Amino acid sequence: MATPRMNESWAQVRNQIEEMWDEVKFTDREMKKARGNMRKMVRLIHEKTDEPKDEIFNKISAII
Repeated sequence: MATPRMNESWAQVRNQIEEMWDEVKFTDREMKKARGNMRKMVRLIHEKTDEPKDEIFNKISAII
């Protein structure tokens, strides 16, 4: 079960991801499936942007 603090930090991370890739629209379902799993998040962003996975990983790592 997620604590309020975990949910708060997830909301911040999600907002930052959506700002970094503002040209892409992520559904709630997509984001919930990838939540807490770096590989899934990188794959999701890669599928939508075709940006190299290592670059996506580095960008996400910088914000978490």
